[in-house]
Order: sequence, then structure tokens, then C-alpha cells
Amino acid sequence: MDFLGIILWPIRWVIEMILVGWHAVLTFFGMPVDGGLTWVLSIAGVVVIVRTALIPLFVKQIKSQRKMMEIAPEMKKIQEKYRGKRDQLSREAMSRETMALYKKHGTTPVSSCLPLLVQMPVFFSLYYTLYDIKAHAAANKGGVGLLSPELTQQFNDAKLFDIAPLSETLVDAIQYRPDGWVGTTIILVIMVALMIATQFFTQLQIVSKNLSPEAKTGQAYQMQRIMLYIIPFAMIFSGVFFPLGVVSYWFFNNLWTMCQQFLVIRELPTPGSDAAKEREARLARKGKAINSQGKVVTMAEYEAEQQELLRKAEEARAKQPKRQQPMSAKRAKKQERPDGASS
Repeated sequence: MDFLGIILWPIRWVIEMILVGWHAVLTFFGMPVDGGLTWVLSIAGVVVIVRTALIPLFVKQIKSQRKMMEIAPEMKKIQEKYRGKRDQLSREAMSRETMALYKKHGTTPVSSCLPLLVQMPVFFSLYYTLYDIKAHAAANKGGVGLLSPELTQQFNDAKLFDIAPLSETLVDAIQYRPDGWVGTTIILVIMVALMIATQFFTQLQIVSKNLSPEAKTGQAYQMQRIMLYIIPFAMIFSGVFFPLGVVSYWFFNNLWTMCQQFLVIRELPTPGSDAAKEREARLARKGKAINSQGKVVTMAEYEAEQQELLRKAEEARAKQPKRQQPMSAKRAKKQERPDGASS
């Protein structure tokens, strides 16, 4: 077992337990033990359990990424301020201003990446658990845990709709043309297309609806626009080499992400974005609004808060010292003369 396998072993053991558990539940209710649909639904069950456990990390990641995109225009101003200045003092000043900006908004580049890094071992474990099925079946051995050699063989021989083997790839189906390869190819093409489409629409939701006008001027926005098309394009080439079982997992995983992203954007949109305006309109139709702390309140409470904020602003403005009108030295000297003095 290689180094990566040692790291992923405990996670793969848990994933196999969930996969076998779902398979046992489905077969208990009458589905065939070697049915392709039985195993595909078991894969979907694994995705549901794993992604439910990762919801807190997902929300944290979305909020961190949103904050990084929101501060992108301010970050650009700092970069422009010190553009071309390579001396030590300027670099230190730029670093201090950058860290102050991160502290003000409660985020860092690491905080937006950390949840994703935590999720990666789980996704790799899911991928390798399904990808190794064919090799393990050929060697007549099981997985690292509860996926026995018998269950591994059943998974490997299972066919979705009694047509497409879960261990078959699109490349192999076209190249070797086994029995039923036409139907297998059609199913694989549909599944790969669904996998790519769900990935594309997940990113499209963010770029099209959940960015404020300020964020759309930053470099991060331009990168997201580029990645919106690059990632699905790359998945075309990777998807043709994935077995149907892995493609099914990837599709269910993307589908979960797309639906989860929809709910987050709907209920926790970026302030100033189109999604935020749509949410405010929905709340207004129900006689509600969002207060200064981001909580949903009745319209009466919102109006009372706005009046209180206006009152405090007027009081603060009244307490400010009045600005002295600048005057020339001649005028100041004239005002200093005693009353009745002639020029």
C-alpha cells in the first residue's frame, strides 16, 4: 500500500461501510443484490451521507470565498498603490495594509481554501473506492473494509438497466465493442453529459446571480468566468476514462452541490447581488425585511430600526464641530480690529 493509500485507508473503510450498508437496505426491500440500479442507488446514498456531514464546511467555504471576492476591489487598490515599488518599506507597508483588510473582513485566502482541503481526502477516498472495483474483482479480492470479494464481484458484474456494466468506461466501450456496447455507449454519454452540465450550472449560479457589482470588477471574477468554461471542458476528456460507477458518483456529487448552492444563494446571498435583491423582493411581498444585522424581521421592526439609525446619525452629525470657513490674512486682521476703528 502506498503513502496515499495509508492516509486514505480509514476514510475508505468508512465509505465502504456506508456503501455496503445502503446496498443491504436496498436488497432488504427487494432490489436484486447484483442489480446495476441497486449499486447506483447505493452510490447515491453514500453521496447523501458524506455530503450531509460536510455541510458545515461547505457553508464556511462559500462564506470565505464570498468575502474574498467582495474585498477584491479594495485589494486591487492596495496593489495599484504599491505598483512598481520594490523597496523593503513599501513591501512591508503593502503587507500590513493587506493583513489589515483581511482582519477587517474576517477572512484570509487560506480560510477559503481550508474547507476544500479538508474535503479532498473524502472525495479521493470515494473516487478510489469505486475506481478500484474492477482491479479488485479481477484479483478476486475485496476492498479495505466491508466490501467483500463477493460484493466486489457483484458490483463489477452489475449492469445499469441490464445494459451498461458499472465497470465499463466510454473509451473501452467504443474501442473493444463488447456485447451491448451501443447501449452502454449511449448511457455513458448521457451520464458524462449530465456530470458536466451539473458542474457548469453550479458555477453559473455563482457567477450570474451571487456577485455584487463591486466583485464583478475584481480579478477573481474574471478568473471565475474563465473557470466556468475550462472545468467542464476538462471534464469532457477525463469523463471518457471514468468507469460508469465513478461517473455516477461524480454526477450525484455535482447534483448535490448544485442544489446545495442554490439553497445557499437563495437564503444567504451576497449583499448587493442580484440574488440578494430577489430575496429582498420576496421578503417584501411577505411584509418582511432584513435588518442591519442580517436577520429577517417584520417591516414595522425594520422601519423602526431605520428611524433609530437615522436619529443616531443626525445626533452624531450635530455633535461634530462646525467647519471653519478659511479666510485670508487681510480679512482675519480686519476682524481683529476693535469696533468703530477706521481703516
